[in-house]
Amino acid sequence: MAKFYPRAVWFIAMLFCVQTTIAQNIPSPKDHFGFTIGDDYQLANYTQTSAYFKILAETSKRVKLVDIGKTEEGRPQYMLIITSPENQKNLEKYKEISQKLGRAEGLTPAQAKALAAEGKAVVWIDGGLHANEVVGAHQLIQMAYNLSSRTDAETTKILDNVIVLMTHANPDGQELQSDWYMREKDPKKRSLSGLPRLYEKYAGHDNNRDFFMLNLKETQNMGRQLFIEWIPQIMYNHHQAGPAGTVVAGPPYRDPYNYVFDPMVLTSLDAVGAAMHSRMNVEGKPGYTQRGGSVFSTWYNGGLRTTTYFHNMIGLLTEIVGSPTPSEIPLVPSRLLPNGDSPNPVLPQKWFFRNSIDYSVSLNYAVLNYAQRHYDELLYNIYQMGKNSIDRGSKDTWSFSPKKIEAINAAYQKDRPAGANTGGFGGRTPAMPTKYLDTVMKAPKNRDARGYILSADQPDFTTAIRFLNALIRTGVVVHKATAAFAVAGKNYPSGSYVVKTDQAFRPHVLDMFEPQDHPNDFKYEGGPPVAPYDAAGWTLAYLMNVKFDRIQDKFDGPFEKLPHGELLKATPKPLPSGNGFVLSALANESFLAVNELLKGGVEVFRNTADGSFYVPASAKAKTILNKAEHGFGMRITAGSKPAKAVKIAPSRIALWDTYGGSMPSGWIRFIMEQYHFDATVIYAPDIDAGKLKEKYDVIIFVGGSIPALTTGGEGGRGNFGGTAANASIPEEFKARIGRMSQDKSIPQLKEFLAAGGDIVAIGSATNIAAHLNLPVRNAMVEMVDGQEKRLPATKYYVPGSVLSVTVDKTQTANWGLDAATDVYFDNSPVFKLNPNAVSSGQIRPLAWFGSATPLRSGWAWGESYLQDGVVAFEANYGKGKVFAFGPEITFRAQTHGTFKWMFNQLYK
Repeated sequence: MAKFYPRAVWFIAMLFCVQTTIAQNIPSPKDHFGFTIGDDYQLANYTQTSAYFKILAETSKRVKLVDIGKTEEGRPQYMLIITSPENQKNLEKYKEISQKLGRAEGLTPAQAKALAAEGKAVVWIDGGLHANEVVGAHQLIQMAYNLSSRTDAETTKILDNVIVLMTHANPDGQELQSDWYMREKDPKKRSLSGLPRLYEKYAGHDNNRDFFMLNLKETQNMGRQLFIEWIPQIMYNHHQAGPAGTVVAGPPYRDPYNYVFDPMVLTSLDAVGAAMHSRMNVEGKPGYTQRGGSVFSTWYNGGLRTTTYFHNMIGLLTEIVGSPTPSEIPLVPSRLLPNGDSPNPVLPQKWFFRNSIDYSVSLNYAVLNYAQRHYDELLYNIYQMGKNSIDRGSKDTWSFSPKKIEAINAAYQKDRPAGANTGGFGGRTPAMPTKYLDTVMKAPKNRDARGYILSADQPDFTTAIRFLNALIRTGVVVHKATAAFAVAGKNYPSGSYVVKTDQAFRPHVLDMFEPQDHPNDFKYEGGPPVAPYDAAGWTLAYLMNVKFDRIQDKFDGPFEKLPHGELLKATPKPLPSGNGFVLSALANESFLAVNELLKGGVEVFRNTADGSFYVPASAKAKTILNKAEHGFGMRITAGSKPAKAVKIAPSRIALWDTYGGSMPSGWIRFIMEQYHFDATVIYAPDIDAGKLKEKYDVIIFVGGSIPALTTGGEGGRGNFGGTAANASIPEEFKARIGRMSQDKSIPQLKEFLAAGGDIVAIGSATNIAAHLNLPVRNAMVEMVDGQEKRLPATKYYVPGSVLSVTVDKTQTANWGLDAATDVYFDNSPVFKLNPNAVSSGQIRPLAWFGSATPLRSGWAWGESYLQDGVVAFEANYGKGKVFAFGPEITFRAQTHGTFKWMFNQLYK
């Protein structure tokens, strides 16, 4: 007898069948990869992963696959857009809503409310940025499958109210790391360590320090999606590893936070962090720590997560333990006692890759569930933060910073009578009159800028264009002057650029132009400093030596607003007529053109008076310069051959690197390619083989290359860098294995110099001075019991910051630099010259600290110790020269203002 089901029961049965069909049509990771994501000893490479992403896009109506650009090694970089099929039909509409609210331009609160109600929250989730942190890329695979196939109520609500941008952050790195791990047939022999080269072609781990500069193709691809195309309200950046004795470190983070943020950034981090932490506790997943439980702060700009704060986004970072090779949660007794940072500690135990994948998926769901519950609030809040920025940039505004707080206290103390009672009624400190606040926070000189003008007639305008393009890539609004104009009594030519602060991304604008004022951060009074997470100061306009005027009053002019995200290109100009052409030594782009001319067989001379380049007019020279002029916008003037002109030729350049890859060396490779220098990468075995002068004219050494001088015993044969030989290393990389040593490498460098070779030593590579017994020594010392001791950090500490140095412009090594030059300084080497070092002719100081207060941006504790310390010098050794630069003159390819210190030494 036939049975008749009530309509509801029939519907549920049919829905179950449909859901089962959906799940069956979408292959699981195990179907595709042959193993479950999280299985021990198993990793997928990017070729396999991207193929799976394509299958998900083909089999699920929830998934759209987008190629956001090519990587540095030429692979496609994919982003999965995952949301409900209905939302997929209206992606452009929701993208436009997200853009409008993120930029907050011309919207009333009522209009913003309406758009927020109509829109969908946009959440970014990435993985794989640091390729040796393999949980990130693999949780991305698992999460993409879950969102593509799951039909539970939570997933359905997420898909209805959220657009998820799942982005692979480093395809090249996953390919390298996974293939390296899986190359061993015996699973027990597999290891993530020992990679033969950087897992991002140039930057390695520094790929997560490139997001305000956006030098790399991968970071440019992601930056466009984040700051131009989608402007998500939440972005989640997966990393490894959590602090020992925990499983995962996440939001909220420790102080200090950057003072330019909208306060809603911090409270939003608290809210989303609470949702993540609570879900871990609900699901019985202990080991989450936050705030002071880890080292991660919100001070630094430049990270994939941190740059988003300067764009009013809720930037999330988690650092989780885990490896395909099973590991252990170690016993750390201090981590076992619950506290506000870690209320649910984890016990020591065996830890499997699958545990980390499960944790990561739960954390993703916590974020997405928060977003779907608060989607309209998130959309409106990013508008409100943007509007706050526009409002602050449209009126007189004073921002607080540690130095201003110190100024308020100093003004109060100055007016207090000597011996005045410090206690008020009941021993309380008396209230400070508000006039002391007003003396600082209403002083016209302390007002925030309304904008910045970059004049088109500055000496290195092409570098200014590079700087502006970095801003444009991060979504900053830039205006161009269509005619000459005047502001505050100064005239500016047509073609100048203006960056105003009345825009949504005002925090980022301020951060790129203004000095960072890092607080004096110590564990306790008189104790050691608390190291910042990465740099303390990085003002990009300073590092790139961009000339700008800071305008504090409202101003306007014949300004044309440039389209969002459209990069600047130099306007071609005809070459001047004459017997020859002059290229300024002040402009970095001149070196690029000179390198092209030399490669083309064109004669090039340097004017020994100022370092400018002279090129005799010829058809070939004109062809090459026209190409350079059109491509790079250099100013080329007509001129005659200088009386004291020296013909130059390209040097045979060698650049030190090591097995596994050196990030500073990788960045120099990037710079060399950008400016068309040819260089050969060499390794310790190449140096130890000798006969270096037969092959090279100049060798560049970076931090981590030259060992410190040791004396006696095994220390006398100390080695530095590289890795021990390993039979499993592929043949193509075995020639890189080896270490720079005092007993083998240094004698070859001495021979190279004696034969007329030159060495450029940067950062700790200036250790070469001690090996050569040059008459210089460490300046950052004090006398203790009659002996020189290194200054302790309680007295002197300068983490990565921008400092000003005095430059001797008469020295040929300094051609093109300013008399006062900003350098990136990270507890860098500083020298004191021995008596007669200069008079003997062996040493020529190039730059030094001419002030007791050289700090320009960041944090410098005890900076007065730096005064008169030499930071750069040139030394004769045999027929050759050593050019020693203590500061990081090529740091992360950001320090364009000091590139010329390297470039000048690369011709003969």
